[in-house]
Amino acid sequence: MKVFVTGCTGYIGSHTCVELLEAGYEVAGLDNFSNSKKSVLDRIKEITNKEIKFYEGDMLDKNILEKIFSENKIDIVIDFAAYKSVGDSVQKPVEYYINNVSSVLTLLSVMQKYNVKKLLFSSSATVYGTPEVMPITEEAKVGGTTNPYGTSKLYVEGILKDLAYADKDFKICVFRYFNPVGAHPSYLIGEDPLGVPANLMPYICKVATKELPYLNVFGNDYNTLDGTGVRDYIHVVDLAKAHINGIEKLNNTDKNLHIYNLGTGKGYSVLEMVKTFEKVNNIKIDYRIVERREGDVDECYADSSLAEKELNWYATLGLEDMCRDAYNFSLKKY
Repeated sequence: MKVFVTGCTGYIGSHTCVELLEAGYEVAGLDNFSNSKKSVLDRIKEITNKEIKFYEGDMLDKNILEKIFSENKIDIVIDFAAYKSVGDSVQKPVEYYINNVSSVLTLLSVMQKYNVKKLLFSSSATVYGTPEVMPITEEAKVGGTTNPYGTSKLYVEGILKDLAYADKDFKICVFRYFNPVGAHPSYLIGEDPLGVPANLMPYICKVATKELPYLNVFGNDYNTLDGTGVRDYIHVVDLAKAHINGIEKLNNTDKNLHIYNLGTGKGYSVLEMVKTFEKVNNIKIDYRIVERREGDVDECYADSSLAEKELNWYATLGLEDMCRDAYNFSLKKY
């Protein structure tokens, strides 16, 4: 079976490619390296002793998608290609909607042309907006998103729901990710964003390696135990493995649309994350409290029991594993 992975050299995409190759799948991949490096392809090969059939290009380019689908017998698509910074999306909404929504429409049109009708889509917990109840189940209200990034994911979910209703041959699985962190145990791949990181863990790592002088903690007046934002962090390897379970689900279901939360079910505050990182890695992280970012909510963590029940998937790695692996990757990549 051949899987087409968009955003294949990105953080989650690269880890998922490793799991796919090790599970025996063939992989065709697309990336434009807007937030990743070409060297990731060599590292995936080093880990797995297998290669991705790689195409460099942008998912908005219908021609490159036509080339991929005409040259490969694609059985299923996993879509990771999206901009993902909450703060950046507030400043650049048009760019986010074009990249995150229009690209999916282009992909779906090509999938329909080539009669490829199985899709795993990477969505986000941000579609829940400001959650009314914790932990968040898949039945929770969506909408009221607080930033264009979250809204872009919500729009795509709406498109996929309409498609699943209109075309009963489509089988779609939507994964609502909570915050992935950590790195592969080989420390050959991990989160390595270009420029100043938008997410907490890579920012902490860059402070730890002296690339940045201190961590900005965006607000300490949230309605949480220590005033800093609470999130559900999930190890990226656990998250990548969920996609193998997702493929198996789509290959053995009559239902058109499945939606699952992927998280650990436990929330940690920014300062809890910092303290755990310091303890596990025996290093001091300097930080400063600064103003809140637009679009952030007090707390957000998952109820992942549906994924456990229907996908037989469980998060097995804890916060200490996440902190240790992220830091070791940040040291090894140099």
